[in-house]
Amino acid sequence: MKNTVLSARELCKSFAHNGGQAHVLSHVSLDLYEGDFTVIMGASGSGKSTLLYALSGMDRATAGEVIYDGRDIVRLKEKELARLRYTDFGFIFQQIHLVSNLTLFENVAVCGYLNKSRSAADVRKRAHSLLEQMSVAHVRDHLPTQVSGGEQQRCAIARAVINSPRVLFADEPTGALNRKNTADVLDLLMQLNRDGQSVLMVTHDIRAALRANRILYIGDGKLMGELSLPPYAVNEEKSRETQVNAWLSSLEW
Repeated sequence: MKNTVLSARELCKSFAHNGGQAHVLSHVSLDLYEGDFTVIMGASGSGKSTLLYALSGMDRATAGEVIYDGRDIVRLKEKELARLRYTDFGFIFQQIHLVSNLTLFENVAVCGYLNKSRSAADVRKRAHSLLEQMSVAHVRDHLPTQVSGGEQQRCAIARAVINSPRVLFADEPTGALNRKNTADVLDLLMQLNRDGQSVLMVTHDIRAALRANRILYIGDGKLMGELSLPPYAVNEEKSRETQVNAWLSSLEW
């Protein structure tokens, strides 16, 4: 049986809108498992990114619980949440958010320094190692504007995992990339997952979703369905795509 790394129970998120309440998440309950590559899919405006932000503590749920390491993170103070995001959670976004006046190496290393759980020498060593792993070591001393979008996103992945997070949250990480860079980023995420990294990714791209071993579908703020898949294999991609497409069609994708 897989170990549960994070659980949500009756999660709701509402916003004030035109004098009333807009309900973005409605009583969502789910478990995330250690070592899984989980994808959240749904139409635009379905609440998939809101769900990721609520699960990760980037945004507070209006009601419900998010249990991580025995604590309900919905009720943590801001300082406690910030610490959790430094130490236990990693984040990759569609808008890459690298600091423009820092080199790629500095963008990665600074997150390790902020954690304060490693010596400066260890942080530098790990940053160099991760940039090698992400195939951007040759541009480590370049500024973000001096490298391609794919290289920026690979640097962002290194930044996200420098503190060895238990869960890596990715919100449309390939949404702004071309086909080749998309494949490269997905390959890196899969390699991290094979090495034991738990991944939760939001995407609208079926080809990206094929890399997951578990897909959750959200519609109108509610969890509508779940599909479990065997480990991804390139030679089985066509049959896997057919299966996922059929499942999505059954949910009126």
